[in-house]
Amino acid sequence: MGRRRVCAVKRSTPGEKEDAADFTEDTFFEGRIQVRQHRRGYRFSVDSVLLADHAAGCRAGAVLDLGAGCGIIPLILAYRNPEARILGVEIQQDLARIARDNAARNRSAERITILQRDFRTLQRSDSDLAGFLPADLVVSNPPYRRVRSGRMNPDSQKAVARHEIAAGLRDVVGAARRMLEISGRFVVVHLAERTADLLCEMRTAGIEPKFLRMIHSRAEEPAKRILAEGKKGGRPGLTVGPPLVIYQPDGEYTPEVNRMFLS
Repeated sequence: MGRRRVCAVKRSTPGEKEDAADFTEDTFFEGRIQVRQHRRGYRFSVDSVLLADHAAGCRAGAVLDLGAGCGIIPLILAYRNPEARILGVEIQQDLARIARDNAARNRSAERITILQRDFRTLQRSDSDLAGFLPADLVVSNPPYRRVRSGRMNPDSQKAVARHEIAAGLRDVVGAARRMLEISGRFVVVHLAERTADLLCEMRTAGIEPKFLRMIHSRAEEPAKRILAEGKKGGRPGLTVGPPLVIYQPDGEYTPEVNRMFLS
């Protein structure tokens, strides 16, 4: 990421107490949000920022983030939508702890709740979900790749975040269906090559695809990601937005993406 304020050098070994040097700090909105994350473990990408920027436009009251990671999406949504109540669900214990810490650091712990849970098991009747469901908006930046596709990262934290080890696409869409209110929105970012898979899963689950935008690293390159929005119980009718380009020829963010970090 650009604008990253990096800490120093050392990485703790298992059993040692974590050191500040094990982490980096990213800032958003000219320092109004600070996000702490592992230097060498799983780190959020610009995909999460693109997703959060689009989802913030839904102006939802009750929001559920499936696979919250370090909590970057809940933090951005809480900043953009002061009235929102946000529940982040993260299966990895270490990431869930970091997400809670980030909510507290940004004085958002009263509005952001992080649960260390497998979202495949979520049910509306669960006592620890009271007050959050049904959700007006479900968001997810899920693992993109099937288990046997591409190189598996040797770091287990990164592997679970990038490959469908703990949950697949059908699990993500199924959880969104169970948790959403009728007419609630589902916003997700995924691989462009899996567009057909995503839209088919959404429609099968009763979440009608309503918006699709292709994400390109550079204007002259094929799309690598997609941003999709669906409506539970919605009528057919899909709008395809203009291409979203991340980088200019000089490697800097485009004005649209740069705005997402600053305002």
